[in-house]
Amino acid sequence: MTGRKLLITGASGFIGKPIMQALAASGWTVRAAARDPAAMPDTSGVERVALADLSRPVDWPQLVEGVTHILHLAGIAHAPGQLPDEVYTNINTRAVGELANAAHGRVERLVLMSSVRAQAGLSADHVITETDPAKPTDAYGRSKLEAERLVAESGVPFTVLRPAVVYGRGVKGNIASLATLAQTPMPLPFGGLDNRRSLLALENLTAAIELALISPKAEGEIFLVADSEPISVADMVAAMREGLGRAPHLIRVPAGGVKRLMTTFGKEAEWERLSGNFVIDAAKLRSIGWTPRVKTYDGIAAMMRSPNGAAL
Repeated sequence: MTGRKLLITGASGFIGKPIMQALAASGWTVRAAARDPAAMPDTSGVERVALADLSRPVDWPQLVEGVTHILHLAGIAHAPGQLPDEVYTNINTRAVGELANAAHGRVERLVLMSSVRAQAGLSADHVITETDPAKPTDAYGRSKLEAERLVAESGVPFTVLRPAVVYGRGVKGNIASLATLAQTPMPLPFGGLDNRRSLLALENLTAAIELALISPKAEGEIFLVADSEPISVADMVAAMREGLGRAPHLIRVPAGGVKRLMTTFGKEAEWERLSGNFVIDAAKLRSIGWTPRVKTYDGIAAMMRSPNGAAL
């Protein structure tokens, strides 16, 4: 890695912190940028710097000065119904375009962390591949897709990654909510939910990023990223409880009954995420050398075995 210096934005987050540590350990010299640099551990080979609020102008030329590669993770997360569209536009789109323009002519590769939501909605009746037309269904997905376009138009050498939902130690969102349920002793009514959903282990994402940063075959390409095999909600809970050293303790309730129960508690959106199929085929990325070594069931169980489980 001699002579290679990587700027990681959003380096203090759930994805950013472990990836920053993994890349530094593998030999990268890293400039780690975050809103609160003190939130990042003091790591050998890592220069911690402040990243301004992306809703305001950022001095990107200063941040990219002297780096050879960029991994852009910073952005506003998916929060359905909670944020105005312009927040997504400013943070997930405009700021990315400005970064790409500042990086043009300065770096060897910019890897943009987009999302599968740039391509599809909450569920799909077919296996999703990169050949499918991009049809985002909300402001978050549209902001990610537009950011991809701006990066491509900037002229900077780039790779776009569209990951599935990422899980691992410190996970948030729907997987964290499911993990909280799994940690209770009560039986759960998910035994009949045999739908299939693709997820992505943090370790597998790290391997994808390392490849995207340096592979000549990745330049100018968009890749979906997901574990090799999808998993059902029932198996997710079983894996979580296996990691906790417990029996699955699942009961079979008709899907309609589970839906009514979740609707009663105002969880209609969560039901759609749990009940629908969402299978991703990441064959394109595997074809250039990516190997997702962590299997989803094993990875979820391991996540629960880590200190404080998924809630850490």
